[in-house]
Amino acid sequence: MKKIKVLIVDDSAVVRQTMADILSSDPHIEVMSPAADPFIAAERMREQVPDVITLDVEMPRMDGITFLKKIMSQHPIPVVMCSTLTESGSETALKALEYGAVEIIQKPKLGTRQFLEESRVRICDAVKAASQARMRKITPRTGKEIAPKLSADVILEKPGSKAMIQTTEKVVVVGASTGGTEALRVFLEALPADAPPIVIVQHMPEGFTRAFAQRLDGICRITVKEAADNDTVMRGRALIAPGNRHTLLKRSGARYYVEIKDGPLVSRHRPSVDVLFRSAARYAGKNAVGVIMTGMGDDGASGMKEMKDAGAVTIAQDEASCVVFGMPNEAIKRGGADRVVPLDAIAREVLRLC
Repeated sequence: MKKIKVLIVDDSAVVRQTMADILSSDPHIEVMSPAADPFIAAERMREQVPDVITLDVEMPRMDGITFLKKIMSQHPIPVVMCSTLTESGSETALKALEYGAVEIIQKPKLGTRQFLEESRVRICDAVKAASQARMRKITPRTGKEIAPKLSADVILEKPGSKAMIQTTEKVVVVGASTGGTEALRVFLEALPADAPPIVIVQHMPEGFTRAFAQRLDGICRITVKEAADNDTVMRGRALIAPGNRHTLLKRSGARYYVEIKDGPLVSRHRPSVDVLFRSAARYAGKNAVGVIMTGMGDDGASGMKEMKDAGAVTIAQDEASCVVFGMPNEAIKRGGADRVVPLDAIAREVLRLC
């Protein structure tokens, strides 16, 4: 497997060194000589073209957004935005996704051993996902995993074989990763104000999901908010799982609500699509519709199969409209997808089913 060449662009020497150490620990990644600002980065790129760039948002001489626009207009290269956890930083990083950035990661910082290991998993996976987004074609991942890959069993037991009695009220659960912010915008913007209730897991760092939900809420006819523990899942509203917390669909009588909880990474993610989908299989059964969108890896594939087995109708985004076809492809291969639909037709299909 050819190594992924990564150029780190950040004005902090500490961050550059930390990012280099993290990325170099993965046998599939090769770190180029880092750059302290976009001007130095441009010189590096003349000598060698990277496969992926990790780019700081705020830098002297030229900010990350301006440099991103130049890259995308002159020589498009997959870019992963590396941002601090601030309100302004979150807004700017989300804006970068509109300008062509593939992923957002939170800047690594000192913490516990578990925190550092999880940061390593997330950063290396983000870079790998970005490299696949450029190539479009998913190739098998080989070599050693950087960390054990846990299933949804660590959060919630598998649902029983007996699915819940079907009702007239449907609930929609959605999972997405790389390229998902734009896919979700297309999907949610197409829905009417009285759309069926929706719960979403989009792989995104802590702090960014709130800004992402607020941005969508301002442009969609439905209400969009970052999910909080015990929020009611109701018609005309979409709840987005908060970054770094698992989100489960629960039911009490006729009321659906969400539970927000901690726990280890599941399928290398927190929040995990597998956790949400399993909870939908268990507590909604035939009353659920599952949608899996663009993204690297296989998070959600097992959970979608469990939903289908519980009587839910399941939809996978098609390859042509995906930034990365990994997650939908895995769901299809495991027999979890009832139908495969282009992105611009998913909203229409969901409304028909509901």
